[in-house]
Amino acid sequence: MVGSAVGDALGAPFEFGPAGAFRRKFPDAAEATMEAGGGWEAGEGTDDTQMALLVADSLLERGGFDGADMFERFCRWVAAEPKDVGLQTEAVLTSGLAWDLAAADHAAHNQRAAGNGSLMRTVPAAVFHARGGRAATMDAARRISALTHGDPAAGEGCAIYHELLRVALDGGDPLDAVDGALDAVAPAHRARWARVLAADWDPDQATESNGAVWPTLGCAVWAVRTCDTYAEAVAGVIDLGGDTDTLAAVTGGLAGAVHGVDDIPEQWRRAVFVPVPGFGDRPRTCDDLAELAKRLDQDRPL
Repeated sequence: MVGSAVGDALGAPFEFGPAGAFRRKFPDAAEATMEAGGGWEAGEGTDDTQMALLVADSLLERGGFDGADMFERFCRWVAAEPKDVGLQTEAVLTSGLAWDLAAADHAAHNQRAAGNGSLMRTVPAAVFHARGGRAATMDAARRISALTHGDPAAGEGCAIYHELLRVALDGGDPLDAVDGALDAVAPAHRARWARVLAADWDPDQATESNGAVWPTLGCAVWAVRTCDTYAEAVAGVIDLGGDTDTLAAVTGGLAGAVHGVDDIPEQWRRAVFVPVPGFGDRPRTCDDLAELAKRLDQDRPL
C-alpha cells in the first residue's frame, strides 16, 4: 500500500506529459524528489490513493465486501469535489443509479468502459483477501471493480493483479504466477490479457493508451520484470508518459510487494500525504498506510 501511494504521488506531476520527462529531470531514479505540478502539491496522493483508502476503510469497518457501503463512500467522496476523478468513474458515481446498477448501465451505453480506474485502487482489497487463495481474491477483485467499471475486462485485470500480489505477499515470484492467473481468467478475455502479460511484451506494443486497463497492468508487470528495484520500476513507467500517476500506483503496489517497504526511498515515503475529501481534514501519511495494511492483513478472512 505504501508502494502504491508513493508511486501515485511521484507520478502525478508528470501526468499527460511527454515520454522521457522523468529521466531527463532525474537521471538517477533513487535520487529523485517529490515534485509539485499538474495541480498537485509535492507528495500529494491523487484520486488513485484516495479511492484505495475508501476501499480499505469499507473492508475494515464492514468486515468484508459491502458493495452498497463502498459505493456510498465513493459517492460521498465525489460530492466533496476532489481535485481529480476519472471520467468513467465520475459518470458512474454521479448517475443517480443504485450501486448495483450504475456501472453496468454505463458500460451498456459506452464503447469504452475498460479504463484503469478500478485497477488503481484495488491494492487494499488484494491485501485483505490474499489469505483466501486464488479463487477468493480474484472473485473479490471482480466484484469491487464492477462497482464503477461495468466492462468485465477491467474486472479480469483487477483479478490478475490481486493474484500476482497474493503470490508476492506470500514470498513468491509474481512473474511465475502469471500463467496460473491467466488460467483463472474468463475464457473470453484470456487471449487479450495473455498478450500484454507475455514475457516478451513491452509498452511499445500497446494497442491502447495507457489509460486503459490492459497496458496499465502490462506496463506494471513489464517494469517489475525488467527492473531490479522499486525506484527503477516506478521511474520506468513514469517515463512512459501518459497516465503516469496510475501507471506508477499500480506498478508501485506490485514492486512494493516484491521488494518490501525498505526498498522504497525514505525521502519519498516521508513526503507523501493523502487528503480524502468528504472524510475529515487530516491527510493520511505513509505511516497511516502501513498501519492500515497491517490491519487489513490481520483482519482478512481465512
